[in-house]
Amino acid sequence: MMHLPHLTFLRSFEAAARHMSFTAAAEELNCTQSAVSNHVRSLEDFIGRPLFVRHPRSLSLTEVGEAYLPALRRALQEIDVATQSLIMQNHKREVVISVPVSLGAGWLPGVIKGFAEAHPDIDLTLHGTVWTDVEENVSDISISVNHVDEIMPDMTKLWSEDLTLVCAPDYQVHGEAFDRAEQLYDADLIQVLGRLEYWKLAAKSLGLRDLNQHGGLRTSATNLALEMAAEGLGCVVVPRSLALTYINRGLLQEPVALNVRSPWVYCLRTKDKSLTPSVKAFMTWMLKSAEVFQGGTSQPG
Repeated sequence: MMHLPHLTFLRSFEAAARHMSFTAAAEELNCTQSAVSNHVRSLEDFIGRPLFVRHPRSLSLTEVGEAYLPALRRALQEIDVATQSLIMQNHKREVVISVPVSLGAGWLPGVIKGFAEAHPDIDLTLHGTVWTDVEENVSDISISVNHVDEIMPDMTKLWSEDLTLVCAPDYQVHGEAFDRAEQLYDADLIQVLGRLEYWKLAAKSLGLRDLNQHGGLRTSATNLALEMAAEGLGCVVVPRSLALTYINRGLLQEPVALNVRSPWVYCLRTKDKSLTPSVKAFMTWMLKSAEVFQGGTSQPG
């Protein structure tokens, strides 16, 4: 790396050139007049050419000084802006999160409620996403749905996801309460586009062959599929984390036990490796909430 003059020398020169006075520059920089003079002299020695013409009671810039000053000022301004931005970022009491609308409508609000009560001074902003994230660098924390075979090294899995089969409590198949796996052959199957694998895994687990997945209601959003199931329009296989809110409210039931691990899981990643205290606090809270949720409850105590 090229050897550069000390930053103090550069700041003393810029201040002296702005005031055209070593004394005024010293007052601004909170040092002595002789210190500023020595700094400028050291910079001139480094460059090998004078920057000021020293008159008995005043200063003026040499041609070299006039040519050097504009570029130096821009560089010092960039340093100041970058430093202030970093300081403000470190003290910013805000966390921006992007989250799939499916998770944002179920598990996450409870997490946020607990965090807001514990950290009322930190502002949270949520961006709901469907399939893809918001523009890069918008969010401090991004939560995404990823296939287990496609989890990147910089991602953290929130929990291992199980699938469940749900329907409305009063849902019937040919006039009979739905409580047996074989009734799925005649049931209304709600399909989640992009996740058709869920029904195939469920059928295999339940020992059902040639389960008809053609026709019926289809949607690209899991939360819409859950709403349709809650209205009695059919049954659906979804991650249990998303159905739990509906189950706890009595809007949906699990008529048939399903023991299937989902190949799709929720993962989070951060925009920066160096986290602000606010982002770090929310990350810690969310990961603790995920750990408790994995253990069978809903929120941290």
